[in-house]
Amino acid sequence: MPRKPKPASPFRYFNSAPEVILTAVMLYIRYPLSLRNVEDLLFERGIDICHETVRYWWNRFGPMVAAEIRRKRVSRMRGFRHWRWHLDEMYVKLNGEMVYLWRAVDHEGEILESFITKKRDKSAALAFMKKTLKRHGRAEKIVTDGLKSYPAAMRELGNLERQEVGRWANNRAENSHLPFRRRERAMLRFRQMKTLQKFASVHASFHNHFNSERHLISREIYKERRLAALAEWQNLAA
Repeated sequence: MPRKPKPASPFRYFNSAPEVILTAVMLYIRYPLSLRNVEDLLFERGIDICHETVRYWWNRFGPMVAAEIRRKRVSRMRGFRHWRWHLDEMYVKLNGEMVYLWRAVDHEGEILESFITKKRDKSAALAFMKKTLKRHGRAEKIVTDGLKSYPAAMRELGNLERQEVGRWANNRAENSHLPFRRRERAMLRFRQMKTLQKFASVHASFHNHFNSERHLISREIYKERRLAALAEWQNLAA
């Protein structure tokens, strides 16, 4: 029986090695670096590329890698029981106007979903929660702040009894905004909704992949997890 042909590599039309491309993408998404910072870091290692090349690479391969990371993690997490979600929203400046980044985080700090809207009313909360439920299934408890849009949306979805509101109960979701805030400052804000949505989703997947919660574990365990994350990352270029 003839073997199935091997899928064509997405890097086949590029002169640079896949490892170089993925390293540039990781540096730009994971750390608060500008395009020119990444260009300089690669040049110090003997790789001469333009900062616009870094921009093209992250736009081309960032969503592809993030989708692969998300696919593997979602398939493993859907079977979890006693799942507890934390929902929160934060404002982001877009050309001088306020838009809202909605975040769903689980009880371990895993960012489940990122969603951009122009308002934070019932319809925006409903669209965000429908997207999260469709991808990740149902949670046993959903922790929110006091925003009235959440109970209005949950009442329509029929899961209002799962809502939990309490002072400091939603710190898990609010703390998840901090890495994105640091990255946002380095990028000098955003100019398009489409770009903001893309970057927020890609950044969340990269953060989930490399986040080892090093403040909660020993040095040896952290080193093992870091090595495993890097090995899995390198396999994406194989």
